[in-house]
Amino acid sequence: MNRKPFGAFAAAAAVAALLAGAAAAQEPIKIGVSQPLTGAFAASGNYVAQGAQIAADEINAAGGVLGRKIQLVIEDNKSNPTEAVATAEKLISKDKVPVMMGAWSSTLTLAVMPKLMEYGVPMLVETSSSGKITTSGNPWIFRISPTSEMEARAFGPLVKKLGIKQADFLSTNNDFGLGAAQAFSEMLKAHGVKIGVMETMDPKATDFSAQLAKIKASGADTVFVTTAVEQITLILKQAKEQQLKARIITTGGSNSPDQLIQQAGDAANGSMHLVFFTPWFPEAVKNPALAKKFVAEWNARKHNVGGLTEGFRGWDGVMTIAAAIKAAGKAEPAAIQKALWNVKVHGINGDIAFIKQGPAGKESAQNVPSVYLVTIQNGKVTKN
Repeated sequence: MNRKPFGAFAAAAAVAALLAGAAAAQEPIKIGVSQPLTGAFAASGNYVAQGAQIAADEINAAGGVLGRKIQLVIEDNKSNPTEAVATAEKLISKDKVPVMMGAWSSTLTLAVMPKLMEYGVPMLVETSSSGKITTSGNPWIFRISPTSEMEARAFGPLVKKLGIKQADFLSTNNDFGLGAAQAFSEMLKAHGVKIGVMETMDPKATDFSAQLAKIKASGADTVFVTTAVEQITLILKQAKEQQLKARIITTGGSNSPDQLIQQAGDAANGSMHLVFFTPWFPEAVKNPALAKKFVAEWNARKHNVGGLTEGFRGWDGVMTIAAAIKAAGKAEPAAIQKALWNVKVHGINGDIAFIKQGPAGKESAQNVPSVYLVTIQNGKVTKN
């Protein structure tokens, strides 16, 4: 019987180990993405996913992270909290992602958060605005979008300029809408504005005639609307049909003014919208070169131009995650979580860095982004 010397076995084992290590090094680094690709918030979720893919392609074209490509594992949470939890479970348990981005709506994000605590996996929150997300004591949360309170505070100086005396509210009946209504009503009261009716709507509703009739009867000069672009389009059309004279201002940044112009037509004229990126005039943002490059690539891919005000969130989110993985030196959840606290990223919506929010010892991370107000006039988006 031929026997290989012990040294040969050792050499073979060493070679096998090297080959296994090399193979592992070539495997892509997975980033889990949970977005509403179908359901009530489908337009916005798809835009975010498209922006995220632009960032991933850019990173990979430049050599990836830590010598490895990144791979987005995108799951459809179907605009449903139960499905959002299921996507998180799958991404973490089956796909073994070390970090996530999601989940668009505040209600969806809040539903996912216990899973992050359970498994110890960080999530970059790219859209959700509810204050509860960063004040509930979840140290795995890192949000780059503004809270409703931040958005309302940024709007404060415009109250007198716009001559707002009495304001009504029409809000989607979830954490996103109710949180915004509370934050904006408190801010307006502090500026001496009278608060009129505060109406809500189901996230899937398509008929708002009853709510708009009450708003029309209240005599307010301004109505603040908080929901996704699909419902905003219908609200603008129905408000015109009811000859509502009050100025409509949408909050939350998920309004896609270009899409409103396309789908609501003349009904969109005169409406005002709080956005967190101004693709119509990228020179207005802090990092205009990045903004112009992103807009050019978005258009080159023939994505819906109306999605730019959502798509940038995905780009900023993936770029922030990639910077943390690079700083961590390894694609492991705890290391990425630690590194995220110290990232400094030049984003499309300004520079991204995190401050602490929430109870001591269990703080969540919150970025302080820019907020802009634009107006639709004569079928075009204009500055204020």
